[in-house]
Amino acid sequence: MQYDLLNKVAVITGGTSGIGFSTAKLFLANGAKVIIVGRDSAKGQAARHSLAAIADDVDYVPGDVSLPADCRNIIQQTTIRFGQLDILVNSAGSYQESIITDVSENDYNTIMDVNVKGTYFMCKSAMPELRKTGGGSIINLASDAGINGNLLCTAYCASKGAVIAFTKALALECAPYGIRANCVCPGDVATPLLDRQLDDPQNICTLADMAKLYPLGRIAQPAEVAHVISFLATAAASFVTGAVWTVDGGLTAC
Repeated sequence: MQYDLLNKVAVITGGTSGIGFSTAKLFLANGAKVIIVGRDSAKGQAARHSLAAIADDVDYVPGDVSLPADCRNIIQQTTIRFGQLDILVNSAGSYQESIITDVSENDYNTIMDVNVKGTYFMCKSAMPELRKTGGGSIINLASDAGINGNLLCTAYCASKGAVIAFTKALALECAPYGIRANCVCPGDVATPLLDRQLDDPQNICTLADMAKLYPLGRIAQPAEVAHVISFLATAAASFVTGAVWTVDGGLTAC
């Protein structure tokens, strides 16, 4: 499938693996210029090297989105490298499972700092540059957990519910500038994050167990989410803003 992203400049947080990495691959294959962001420099450079096999217009910027100064630097480095910003994809995320009585303040802060604060301040930092383009697209990654509560995920659910509400409010604020803001809510996706969840010694759920929960009988592949993100980034979605797109195999329809 082709997407009209020729010469569009995109920043993808969490772009060194999983959904973010798959989105970077699809963007590059369709003519975009891409900055991927992550905290691990070795992992980031390896991802950049792999993506460069698709197209040369890709670079890695190290950054921790929970730090507003890093958010500002990411946008600054993007404009230095490519001269503009058209698309922001907030894919960086943190996940944890625990009963609420076992959630420490540090656990709570980690979830909220990455998932909510990081998304918020990346959007804030990007806004001046997106306004310059006379239009742009923001795609925030939330989760089915932000729509329906999930067992043992109170902090995570709270964070992703916040991202959904924030995205709707942001869409209203951005509309006069021609900037669109939408939210994508995947269910379980075959990513390294899921691998870590399944490998947790306290986890008793298998991949097969997860698959049975979905009406389509399986979990998603990262590319399936990346295709939805790519559509929302293009002019084909020019009248779509403030929307919550579920990519969950029918899970939240149950």
